[in-house]
Amino acid sequence: MSPVSMTPDADGFITGQRQHWETTLQMNPQMYGVDPSEPGRYAVSRFVTEKLTRVLELGAGQGRDTLGLLGAGLEVTALDYATGPLAGIVDSATDAGLAGRLTTLTHDVRRPLPFDDASFDACYSHMLFCMALTSDELAALAGEVRRILRPGGLCIYTVRHFGDAHYGAGPDLGDNLYENGGFVVHFYDRQLVDRLAEGFEIEDITAFEEGDLPRRLWRITMRQL
Repeated sequence: MSPVSMTPDADGFITGQRQHWETTLQMNPQMYGVDPSEPGRYAVSRFVTEKLTRVLELGAGQGRDTLGLLGAGLEVTALDYATGPLAGIVDSATDAGLAGRLTTLTHDVRRPLPFDDASFDACYSHMLFCMALTSDELAALAGEVRRILRPGGLCIYTVRHFGDAHYGAGPDLGDNLYENGGFVVHFYDRQLVDRLAEGFEIEDITAFEEGDLPRRLWRITMRQL
């Protein structure tokens, strides 16, 4: 069966994904739990050890990793395209006395990041890079991350890969994008990882599992050259 392209109505498609995420997260306020994820804990350890204090988090979701970053004393700009969860992060950070180091921003990462060059020490993202974005859009986003990082800054992100049980399942949208349960996931091979690493040095790729399926992911650490 030929893949169904998501490009003819990209804006409407992304709007639908945004609404689906917003509704799902609103109905499930602790969808992924309240404790920081494994890659979130790893990122905290790396950033604190290297004294990388100003962090951009892409796709903050419900904020379980945001609060972990803030709790470690880091200054966090949390970005997401769903406004409801961001408001929840602000409430949680306020309750925990951490809101003074938090900035939130609603933004579509298909657009250039609204930050000056070399304005962050580090970037962290748990599964934003495997959302409903084409390979070209992902490469552009990686270029934007490289631009806003200071020289030597770290980018730590996670993605689902070809070994995941949902790879190849559900409607095929082309470009290794598949829809399952209403959510579109971009699955990775090593070639795409290398493409996104242009201008970076890949320091580590670690395979791990998460959730009940379980999801099979890579945690990728790369340093801006």
